[in-house]
Amino acid sequence: MTKSNIIGKPIKLASLADYQAGAIVSREVLRKQTGTDTTFAFDEGQGLSEHTAPFDALICLLEGEAEISVDGKPNHVAAGEMIILPANKPHAVKALGRFKMMLVMIRS
Repeated sequence: MTKSNIIGKPIKLASLADYQAGAIVSREVLRKQTGTDTTFAFDEGQGLSEHTAPFDALICLLEGEAEISVDGKPNHVAAGEMIILPANKPHAVKALGRFKMMLVMIRS
């Protein structure tokens, strides 16, 4: 699916990134000066190590479950739930099984 195939049409969010064994797959959906929207598919056991970002971000789980730590506090997040990652606070993501998420980064 190309970007031109999804603009102005209803799309199932979870269909934008496919699982790959032993990997994290990402697909940038939108990129603007003020932010980005990216869909991810994490295979079981995959994750993102603790890091910070200079902007607020919103994670919305589309499928499965993940442990998302914010400022050292682990949070169990399931499909249909969201969590806000505040700017400049350390956060990490760990797949508890296969899961998909949408990440919206706000740069202003």
